[in-house]
Amino acid sequence: MHFLDDSLLPENQEKLVIQVAPYGPEWLPGDSDDIPVTMDEQVQKAVDCYNAGAQLLHIHVRELDGRGSKRLSMFNEMLARLREAVPEMILQVGGSISFAPKDEGEAAEWLDYDTRHLLAELDPKPDQVTIAINTGQMNIVELLTQDDIAGTSMQNPQLYKAYRDMVSEAGPEFYLEHLKRLTENGIQPHFMLGNLPSLETVERLIRAGVYTGPLNLNYVAIGGGAAALHPADLVEFARRSPDGAVLTIESIMRSTLPMNTIAIALGLHVRVGIEDNLWAPRKERITSVQQVQQIVRIANELGRDVASAEEAKRIYRIGEYWSTAEETLTYLGLPPNRRAGERGVPLRHRAPVKPVGMPSVHESGTTGTAGESPVGDARALV
Repeated sequence: MHFLDDSLLPENQEKLVIQVAPYGPEWLPGDSDDIPVTMDEQVQKAVDCYNAGAQLLHIHVRELDGRGSKRLSMFNEMLARLREAVPEMILQVGGSISFAPKDEGEAAEWLDYDTRHLLAELDPKPDQVTIAINTGQMNIVELLTQDDIAGTSMQNPQLYKAYRDMVSEAGPEFYLEHLKRLTENGIQPHFMLGNLPSLETVERLIRAGVYTGPLNLNYVAIGGGAAALHPADLVEFARRSPDGAVLTIESIMRSTLPMNTIAIALGLHVRVGIEDNLWAPRKERITSVQQVQQIVRIANELGRDVASAEEAKRIYRIGEYWSTAEETLTYLGLPPNRRAGERGVPLRHRAPVKPVGMPSVHESGTTGTAGESPVGDARALV
């Protein structure tokens, strides 16, 4: 993304989109007083987060025993009820379905490829399904301190080890088929990327015409195989993201708020909720709704407008797809693919080719006196 001299002025920034993830599958009901369990409670949590100012709901589902559900029938029921309760909200299903261990002592793991592909057949269909690109370690406890997990099930050594050793399986066999199925069913993929190599893979998929749609990204700064918390890495990821992408910052525990504040200032977007964070800055418990309200306050202090749900759909280009790699590259502000025999860096907007024998602009004097720049005298800016 390119930052102009006036890019940090709030009136020039896109309105802020707030993602909320209130269903965190890694936590058990006793870990917080803000974990909805029944279907009624889960739906009400969505309503409360929407009323607080969130426009996008990241969805996992719980069984009545409090564990993360792996049954797609539960997701269908949840989606149907959410369409009634929060019809304006963008509904985004977590692509892992649930990575929580089935029973104590078992591994925390992503479900097999065939099961995750069935997310493309959810009914009613969600607006988005998140997708990881490239298999990697997903050690979600690496950055957690003893204070972070105090009083939670994560103090159980077996559960801690299960999450420490978790891997997010997302190789080419998975993501090529998954992208195909999602787009065929009109579901927008939302890319969850924890490093630059994964971003580069996504660009290759776009250049090859494998994916020809809007590029909505989460920069996943949770450590343990994903990005960590160095602000320079966040800025570099933003710098390397296409100008036409929509970039959201996702972090972990008490680092979530400072990382999100940086995101708001830079004109990026944010994710909050108890899936990522249980704690306020001074180590008090904080709910998902309170985290949304906190972001709205900070955005107001910085002068950044918060999007409505309808505006968020426009920002994300929900329901929009393009036909070719070239069209997609143009919409995303990426340089075009290299033409046969072309040397140098392909320009986003190629200059017109001067016919042989035609005088140059300076020679013809069509734009000013001889020696004058066609775009004005650069010395005036010095």
